[in-house]
Amino acid sequence: MDKKKLLLLLGALIIAVGTAMAARSLFAGASAPKAEAAQEASKGPKVLVAQRALPVGTIITADSIAFQQWPKEMVQDAYFIDGEADMNKLLGTVVRYPITAGQPVTQGALVAPGDRGFLAAALGPGMRAVTIPVSAKTGVGGFVFPGDHVDLMLTQTVAGRDGGSPLKATETILRNVRVLATDQSTETTVEEGKTVVRAFRTVTLEVTPKIAEKIAVAQTIGTLSLSLRSLADNQSELDQAIASGTLKVPTGASKEQEEKFLSQAMNRPIDGGGTFVTGGDVSRFQRRTAPPTESTRPAPSYAPTYSTPMVSGSRGAASAPVRSAPVVRVTRGKTTTEESAGGN
Repeated sequence: MDKKKLLLLLGALIIAVGTAMAARSLFAGASAPKAEAAQEASKGPKVLVAQRALPVGTIITADSIAFQQWPKEMVQDAYFIDGEADMNKLLGTVVRYPITAGQPVTQGALVAPGDRGFLAAALGPGMRAVTIPVSAKTGVGGFVFPGDHVDLMLTQTVAGRDGGSPLKATETILRNVRVLATDQSTETTVEEGKTVVRAFRTVTLEVTPKIAEKIAVAQTIGTLSLSLRSLADNQSELDQAIASGTLKVPTGASKEQEEKFLSQAMNRPIDGGGTFVTGGDVSRFQRRTAPPTESTRPAPSYAPTYSTPMVSGSRGAASAPVRSAPVVRVTRGKTTTEESAGGN
């Protein structure tokens, strides 16, 4: 290759490298303002958004909503703004209109307890609301809040067999019942910064019409108690129901429809299949073989164990002694004697 061609090839290579670097700087300069503009647009106040799909009737809990930064030009007056709205006051409210995941929560989409239409919005299709009285002992010490799921236990006294002693029994009559509301209120003292919770006296539950009748009868039979369920129990039971085929997700349903179906299934109360415990399982004195009561118990005998009391005959004649312990016959050679089998 001659020297002239080599110089031309080297010059073309230099021109190509220079053109590539100029084009790169040109594109980088054009995209930088857009990135800065997008970054500036995203800098806005934090608004309250849904962390998952919230269908109508969903009770707001701490894990269902959160504050998220939102573009300033897209913020509306109906949004809950961080620093202006207290999220703790929104816990226990009910979704009035469906909210998709990531969508800002508006003030008109929530209805608070005590507002008109609260229970009607909280109830699912075909469900009913019933209220039962509870105490600190039967209501999990006041640690039951709207949106929680509880099991309902009935404690009663049942008659013993063949006129025996009555037996105490407790059975779980309902499972996975959703709590709609309580009459609980909280008061915060500014001086100490502590929250004082007044124990509630009633709890409102979401049930089917048939279960509502069952609860009404159960209140006349004995005492109703609440047992708080874990959040993981609902999901595990739901997975088992889907795996076993007892719960089938509608075919062809969209992701939103599927989430709504599963949410309704998780909030559905379970009637039947509960466990029970009797007093005989807890205390030896409550078993079916328990001794009779004091009124029917025979008078104790203070005679010695191996005494031989005389049984009266006619005209006060003494009869043969009655043995109070088993005896055995012992033969020694030609002599046979009777000896007590339980003696010392």
